Amino acid sequence: MSVETIEKRSTSRKLAPRYRVLLHNDDFNPMEHVVQVLMKTVPSLTQPQAVNIMMEAHTNGLALVITCAQEHAEFYCETLKANNLSSTIEPDE
Repeated sequence: MSVETIEKRSTSRKLAPRYRVLLHNDDFNPMEHVVQVLMKTVPSLTQPQAVNIMMEAHTNGLALVITCAQEHAEFYCETLKANNLSSTIEPDE
């Protein structure tokens, strides 16, 4: 096997599949609570982003929180659920 073959193989790794973390609307949690939980759960979110996500879920019933690797998506989803928010993940097609 030539060095060139080994180099090509090592640089053509597939990217890990990405997953969408979705927030579902509910009629129980105050809007401020939803924003605070989003910001605590996903540290990269700014307050305006968290407000937009909360409002989209409130208005449309569903909002995209973040797209990331499956392990992170599962963690975010479980953390949202642990804070009484309804959340699911799905593959990012």
